[in-house]
Amino acid sequence: MKESVSIHAIWLAQDDPKKNTAVKLSRRDLLRLHKDFRRLPRRGILLDPLCGKVFGPEDHALLNSATLVGLDCSWAQITDSVETVKKRTRLTSRMLPLLLAANPVNWGKAGKLCTAEALAATLYLANHVEHAELLLSSFNWGERFIELNYEPLEAYRQATTSAELVQLQFEFFDIE
Repeated sequence: MKESVSIHAIWLAQDDPKKNTAVKLSRRDLLRLHKDFRRLPRRGILLDPLCGKVFGPEDHALLNSATLVGLDCSWAQITDSVETVKKRTRLTSRMLPLLLAANPVNWGKAGKLCTAEALAATLYLANHVEHAELLLSSFNWGERFIELNYEPLEAYRQATTSAELVQLQFEFFDIE
């Protein structure tokens, strides 16, 4: 299968590289890892879990014509990391709707996705399911991510607007 979307990740080296999903995907030539912000693509979507605007159907065209960029940092340092990246790039920030993590570090936690899960979920929502599965196939828990989130992923993927997608979260998760 030919990869359908150009995928990059900003690596801030805040966690163990042996457990790091972006590093592993980079080693397998499934994404381009960046330590230097100047080498990042100029156009694209940055997965930013704090931005407040969900990746929705209106964003699919941008994804298809640009790149997808994951932010690889520690959840413990997410606020500072996002601020640093936003100051140094002009990428369009989007967050994902709620999904459950399947990675061993945050298994079962809503919204605490690792970089590989976030990238794969974005691809899945934009109807690049095979590409999402290819990324996840690099991990022994990767298939479990789709199994665990199959119903919300399919519902989110069928949404016709971002507002509808945001509303769907309430059907799957107890959001206060």
